[in-house]
Amino acid sequence: MTDEETRGRPDKSGVEVAVVTGLSGAGRSTAAKCLEDLGWFVVDNLPPELIATMVELGAQARGVITKVAVVMDVRSRAFTDDLASVIRDLDARGYKPRVLFLEATDDVLIRRFEQVRRSHPMQADGRLIDGIKAERDLLTPLREEADLVVDTTGLSVHQLRAKIEDVFGTESSLQTRVTVLSFGYKYGLPMDSDLVMDVRFLPNPFWIPELRDQTGKDPEVRNYVLTQEGADEFLDRYHDLLRLIGAGYRREGKRYMTLAVGCTGGKHRSVAIAEELARRMSTEDGTAVKVVHRDLGRE
Repeated sequence: MTDEETRGRPDKSGVEVAVVTGLSGAGRSTAAKCLEDLGWFVVDNLPPELIATMVELGAQARGVITKVAVVMDVRSRAFTDDLASVIRDLDARGYKPRVLFLEATDDVLIRRFEQVRRSHPMQADGRLIDGIKAERDLLTPLREEADLVVDTTGLSVHQLRAKIEDVFGTESSLQTRVTVLSFGYKYGLPMDSDLVMDVRFLPNPFWIPELRDQTGKDPEVRNYVLTQEGADEFLDRYHDLLRLIGAGYRREGKRYMTLAVGCTGGKHRSVAIAEELARRMSTEDGTAVKVVHRDLGRE
């Protein structure tokens, strides 16, 4: 197996290493946030001489840290030679780091800097274009050695995220994580909900004496709620809607969804509907579902 084929594979300690670098304004911050969302431990602008030490510490964490990404830029003026040396050192130790290099055309970089009204880190007393040219010249050797070069000139933030996910994501990290949260309106709306489903249109088991002290997790209450007129049709249609919304979230790079299901007290209807909806959603590929009953157990 060649060095290129082994790059990016975890070594015997199970630690995978990536180095993200490139031109200022080309999307390093977006790449860092995307890697964090994919489960990587990300450190920004670590001095090159400390990279190997941090990776070794990660390797000693016994599975707590399995993916380490280091974001580097020219704020460390000597970093080009130092970083190349560190990459060779990590290679020699068996970590085989992958190097992601981000770039864009001069006109796009100028426009991005003007939009945020910041100076270029290598501009000094010169013009913005002077700083961009100096940085491009400085980083040329690193670009030539990079495992992956991404030109972000024509990419939106979501398109850049998609490219990074294709390279650095795993099946589990690319799942949409859905939390189905039952609650009672009498205790207030959940502040972190993306969508709110009101199931108070269904008859309330609270008014059935033999069901009052049970919850939506008990078979008797569950059957009572789910067999009410309109309940099954409501679940079918809402599930179809969630498929459509979930697909849109994934296209936009959003992989977390909190769906709140509410009834009066958060004990019967919302619990039963939340459990059933979660059961249906858990059968879909690429979706990880958990259920939380916020108000279950309250008086």
